[in-house]
Amino acid sequence: MLETALYVIFGYLSGSVLYARVFTGIFRKEGAIEHSRDRNPGTANAFMYGGFRCGILTLAGDLLKGFLPVFLFVHAAMPKHPDALLSALVLAAPVAGHAFPIFYEFRGGKGIAVSFGCLLGLFPSWKPVAVLALFFIFFSAVIRVTPHFHRTLVTYLCTLAAVLCMSEEKAIKAGFFLITVTVCGRLLLSREEKQDMEVKLLWKH
Repeated sequence: MLETALYVIFGYLSGSVLYARVFTGIFRKEGAIEHSRDRNPGTANAFMYGGFRCGILTLAGDLLKGFLPVFLFVHAAMPKHPDALLSALVLAAPVAGHAFPIFYEFRGGKGIAVSFGCLLGLFPSWKPVAVLALFFIFFSAVIRVTPHFHRTLVTYLCTLAAVLCMSEEKAIKAGFFLITVTVCGRLLLSREEKQDMEVKLLWKH
């Protein structure tokens, strides 16, 4: 139990490093996040307001900070400590850290890239990350849900429903439930303007 708790702490602290702020500072783009539309310290704003190199490095950092704690736990500690609830906390900890980072007065980002990193850390289990990616593509390119705020909510809720129906371990199901609650909660608490949701078929304008 102590070892698992240490992984939860490691994951949370790893998630609390906001690479969008780190790299916008390195590339002398201070204040770029605050000037963005939603003031979200995430990958998208790092690309838009920090430039390509800033965005790529932020994306890599956000993926890695989710991947590393989960991957190490799954392959080193989880077989010895198969408690489903504690394992779920490890899976969700980096997303919680990103959304409510201790290093930035608990004011963080949405946690989308970090979610992908955490799910990639479940390898060789690949279905959850594939389903999340497919729903993002589906609600972006087939049935287009706008704005991004609503698309993210719909994507995570649909992915959660799919993951709960899969034959995955209880820890993975509980972990993605916690991730969904964290991401949706962070979205609802965000300072961006909440516009009305629109749903359109791609081939209709």
